[in-house]
Amino acid sequence: MAANPRLEINVGKIAGNTAQVVQRAGANGVNIVGVTKVCCGAPEVARAVKQGGAAMLGDSRLENIARMKEAGIPGPYMLIRIPMQSAAAETVRLADYCLLSDVVTGRILGAEARRQGKTMHVVIMVDVGDLREGFWPNQIPGAVTELAAVEGLAIAGLGVNLTCYGAISPDENNLGLLISLAEEIRKNNKLELPIVSGGNSSSLGMLWEGKLPGGISQLRIGEGIMLGCETLERAPLPGLHTDVFTAVAEIVEVREKPSLPIGRIAQDVFGNVPVFEDRGIHQRAILALGRQDVIFDGLQPLDAGVEILGGSSDHLLVEISGRTAAVGEELRFRPDYGAVLTLNTSPYVQKVYFS
Repeated sequence: MAANPRLEINVGKIAGNTAQVVQRAGANGVNIVGVTKVCCGAPEVARAVKQGGAAMLGDSRLENIARMKEAGIPGPYMLIRIPMQSAAAETVRLADYCLLSDVVTGRILGAEARRQGKTMHVVIMVDVGDLREGFWPNQIPGAVTELAAVEGLAIAGLGVNLTCYGAISPDENNLGLLISLAEEIRKNNKLELPIVSGGNSSSLGMLWEGKLPGGISQLRIGEGIMLGCETLERAPLPGLHTDVFTAVAEIVEVREKPSLPIGRIAQDVFGNVPVFEDRGIHQRAILALGRQDVIFDGLQPLDAGVEILGGSSDHLLVEISGRTAAVGEELRFRPDYGAVLTLNTSPYVQKVYFS
């Protein structure tokens, strides 16, 4: 019997999605950083992304980059979370590129790069309105001047992040601002700036529609490759697979029970006061998959007649009225990005890779 719970990952479809994104991006002069963080830098996934033609691998965790390098996956590697000063030595040792939004951190990285006899390539981040990381546009010239003087650093380009915090969509205005800043820096600072990193999978819609502004030379793509969609509306992208991941869990109890708990309702284990709908007596199943493993709201049942009710740290409760089910049977679910992230992160979920 297969191990449960488990996450089935079709690496062949990941390679295929990567190839499609790389091909379309290449036709527009754009390189792709294949982001592996949702799979925690799994070497099997990284190999598929490289097989698909990604120019670089990106991850937010140094531990994941170390995992891929130890498995012999060729880089170059980009750290896509702005680096911690306390992790400067590991950042320089493991990453070839990093996103940077602080001058003092840049100086520390430069000193560490000199100590290690390396050059740290940095992409200076610009905040164009999403309000996550980045210098304000009017701060960029000064920051570039200061960082360009740091030995051990090489300014590789400018970048933006969009839709992750403020949910601001990429458009011709904010990406155009990034391009204009890059042109200004090239002219005034005599830097090549080969990288103009125009964001993440939220920019894929513009790429597919032929609306990505000229001058963007790089996109950092994770969800688009892994789930086959853009991230503004989660609309599937033509030609990409949307069924890379399948979550599987085993039924440990089947029984008819009331839909309303009996007694005074207080807080649940997570401090919430739940609200229940009276559906009368119904057939329920309990699965060995909990909130310690996955975000329940991110699961879509693939078996007919199954509806998610809720659960606890260790158990997922589903209604199975109108169908038969037995203890020991497996049910399957399609996870969204948040669910894929938590399933990959949980050490209690077996990962199964196949093509």
